[in-house]
Amino acid sequence: MQPHPVARVVKKPLRLDDEVQFLRTWFEKPLRTGAVMPSGKPLARRMAQCVDPESSGPVIELGPGTGPVTEALVQRGIEPKRLILVEFDPDFCRLLRTRYPEATVVQGDAYRLRRLLEGIVREPAAAVVSGLPLMTKPLRTRLRLISDALALLKPNAPFVQFTYAVGSPIPKDLHGVSGKPSELIWLNVPPARVWTYRGV
Repeated sequence: MQPHPVARVVKKPLRLDDEVQFLRTWFEKPLRTGAVMPSGKPLARRMAQCVDPESSGPVIELGPGTGPVTEALVQRGIEPKRLILVEFDPDFCRLLRTRYPEATVVQGDAYRLRRLLEGIVREPAAAVVSGLPLMTKPLRTRLRLISDALALLKPNAPFVQFTYAVGSPIPKDLHGVSGKPSELIWLNVPPARVWTYRGV
């Protein structure tokens, strides 16, 4: 009797190294990293949905970490060559350059955005997508960031920010800025909400 052939099971490789690297960075600098784990796929997809892939201009991502939101943006239809990824951690920068060689990876402090991207952003951006831990920063720093981001954006283009907090990371009554929250994304750990801000 012929032995039954053994079916080959091909498993997709788990990116456990991403979680390990993220955890290590969080333990070393928890306030800078802001999250214990990379953004989950439901949260990353929800953030990417706020970006119109048909809109021209670069898409700027702040604090991409190991790149879960970057991956969702590419799946959304954003060409990697349009991406400008601003990341503080040099290890994450090396990882992003390997995974997205066509993207522009800028190592530096995103809270000094306008100065950091001077000469790099040559046309108004289609979106700014932020994974920065805004609620760990003073209000003055958050206001400077939103001001810098809106100055880089084309009219009515979104500044997309996620938060674990109940309220808006940017004051809702801020003059010249409108903010709209998403539903609570329960499948993320911990649950999070996505805010979309636009200049008015």
